[in-house]
Amino acid sequence: MNKEYGFNYGIDMLTASRALAISRGELKGILNDRCREEVRKSSRYVETIAQSGKAVYGINTGFGPLCTTMISSEDTRKLQSNILKSHAVGVGKFIDVELSRIMLVLKLHALSKGYSGIQEATLDRMIWHLETDAIPLIPEQGSVGASGDLAPLSHLFLPLIGLGKVYYKGEVIPAGTFLKEQNVEPLSLSAKEGLALINGTQFMAAHGVKAVERLHNLLTNADIISAMMIEGLKGSEKPFDEKLHQLRPYTGNIEVASNIRTLLKNSEIVRSHADCSKVQDPYSLRCIPQVHGASRDAYAHLKKTVEIEINSVTDNPVVFSETSAISGGNFHGQPIALPLDYACLAASEIGNISDRRIYLSLEGNTPGLPKLLMKETGLNSGFMILQYTSAALASENKGLCFPSSADSIPTSLGQEDHVSMGSIGARKLHQVIENVEKILGIELFCAAQAMDYHAPLKSGKVLEAVHRFVRSKVDHIEEDQIMHDMMQVTIDMVKDGSLLKVAQEAVSIEQDHLF
Repeated sequence: MNKEYGFNYGIDMLTASRALAISRGELKGILNDRCREEVRKSSRYVETIAQSGKAVYGINTGFGPLCTTMISSEDTRKLQSNILKSHAVGVGKFIDVELSRIMLVLKLHALSKGYSGIQEATLDRMIWHLETDAIPLIPEQGSVGASGDLAPLSHLFLPLIGLGKVYYKGEVIPAGTFLKEQNVEPLSLSAKEGLALINGTQFMAAHGVKAVERLHNLLTNADIISAMMIEGLKGSEKPFDEKLHQLRPYTGNIEVASNIRTLLKNSEIVRSHADCSKVQDPYSLRCIPQVHGASRDAYAHLKKTVEIEINSVTDNPVVFSETSAISGGNFHGQPIALPLDYACLAASEIGNISDRRIYLSLEGNTPGLPKLLMKETGLNSGFMILQYTSAALASENKGLCFPSSADSIPTSLGQEDHVSMGSIGARKLHQVIENVEKILGIELFCAAQAMDYHAPLKSGKVLEAVHRFVRSKVDHIEEDQIMHDMMQVTIDMVKDGSLLKVAQEAVSIEQDHLF
């Protein structure tokens, strides 16, 4: 994407890919004149409300159970800096800096819509942090995903008032020190600004944005690697027939079956056993479209939900005019918490069926394929223990799949009596994806070894290109050795998208949409 293209915060439609591009400096986000006027107008509305004496939550009242405590007009500014201080109570490890960048992008887009009473100068400072790449440090734990992601967002915006810490040029620096070095003064927040900054779902949504990218990569790699395993185990191509899947036309099933047909096209290995006596394959081969496809449909649901969420106003109260500020529940994370849990289960199932294929590859029941994927076993254990690792990862994922959104613990002295726990589900989703990337890397290692034994027969051009790529980095082995580093190479091929890139380059132009 052209870096000079200006994405208009608050106006243009934000997608997961655009959010990632802005956070990575590949696309420039700007506040155009129309957006700036809307922001200034909303800020004027809030100043009028603050001076009116009429109680409006968070503008001239306390927060949560203190919503009936009136705040004098003289103290409305102090109230906003106090909320950042009091709510910055996150604990645990700091989230990845890229996630913090995405949070900044998402918050900029939401606040720029002109319903939050934010100052123009505050948005400009947020853009400055993003473009300077001085990114606030945010602890990963502490949000219950309901009154917005309060604790993480508080840490995200402490540097605006000279507090907290930023990550800059490889170092962690106190925000106050960093601002002094840059000759930049801390901001003085006006009425409602502190609340507007921390009310929202941007912690959950940022994890969702990143998960959309990672899960798509995972699913496409799963199709490629499972097709290699079909070749290694001399599985049938019949379960991927287009006619079959038109009778049960789930979008995901159809996509996966089409991908597998493309990957197996013109395979000599497939033709070599076309007339064999085997009636049907085990489910982990035969049902790839149904299992991978169901996970693809869950991915599609996550992407749709995330892209609604990141184009929404999730503040409270929402300011419509100087006489209309509505207290509602747009900050509640439930709409995104459920799809995050669904995606977690969908990712886990990809790992679960991959582990089963790894197990099949070790049995030695395929003609030409030695038990444990090595010719001389006994003295050599072969690939036996790789499946222990994949089994451990698959089991760990099952424990992580309990839906976080099934729980709710009342907070704020009962004022916030139902919460989504979506932030926990968001973090767990990435743990599961990480584990499945490893499982698929192990399957890739085993599938490449299995395909070797069918030489000189060749697969189709795509899988041949993928197999050559694996073999350019990892050798075929016929005696026991430490396989940790080899496994890491194939795991990295899955994680970094390099395997997918090789497959894409091998697919003809008219078919490249399949990947």
